[in-house]
Amino acid sequence: MWSASDKKGGLLFGTAGVPKSTGGTSSLAGIKRIVELDLDCMEVEFVKGVKMGAETAEKIGEKAEEIGVRLSVHAPYYVNLNADEEGKRLASMERLIASARTAKKCGAESVVFHAGYYGKDDEETTFQNIKRGAREVVSVLRAERSGVVLRPETMGKRRQFGSLEEILRLCREVDGLEPCVDFSHIHAREGRGKANSYREFDRILRKIGRKLGKKALKNMHIHVSGAEYSDRGELKHLMLNESDFRYDEWVQALKDAGVEGMVICESPIQEHDAVLLKNLYLA
Repeated sequence: MWSASDKKGGLLFGTAGVPKSTGGTSSLAGIKRIVELDLDCMEVEFVKGVKMGAETAEKIGEKAEEIGVRLSVHAPYYVNLNADEEGKRLASMERLIASARTAKKCGAESVVFHAGYYGKDDEETTFQNIKRGAREVVSVLRAERSGVVLRPETMGKRRQFGSLEEILRLCREVDGLEPCVDFSHIHAREGRGKANSYREFDRILRKIGRKLGKKALKNMHIHVSGAEYSDRGELKHLMLNESDFRYDEWVQALKDAGVEGMVICESPIQEHDAVLLKNLYLA
């Protein structure tokens, strides 16, 4: 299994799912297109369920290794470790375990997931319920010697569990979790004028370093896109140039902090903005 550090430092740039310009919709075609675009990585999307067979996953992993494309996985959206019904919580845990098992067959290093919703619970009750569920999933994966890292994502909607503080605390308290930091979600959640300048990006990176150690900045998993938002948080993804996200200042902050890892672009035309960001980063 690879890690982002297998390349000589720096950041790898890629897409959330198969690039739109791919001649086909399969992940196998997608990773070939990633190379054609001179990108580095791709997140395999299991957002509607883990439907990939073992043989297909192994073929994807072999081809990705052969052509030098790093992979991660996004678990299904139907995960809520704070669901009221025990059956839904257990099903959520099973989806995470299934995602990690298939990720391992693909050679993917990480599984990104949305941890859950507050629902009727207060923030602390929600945190403890999600922490309990995440620990159980990590325990199963450790017993299987999986090696795949689970990454709870910072979320853009305020009704969802996943502020930066919550995600960092969860990763501190559950050994084996590492964050997926979506800077656009943080900006959309905090609102206009917030988390959207060089100083604020630097503040976020420094906080990650303080809470999780400087090593966390050397193996980051990052999501980014433009975002439309309201006072309730994120509404939808936008192209970077159609949004107010100051991505030039963001790239500079990443460079100055010496951040390493994977940057996954979730814009509507993912590869357009992924190439834009990589070129800016390398300039």
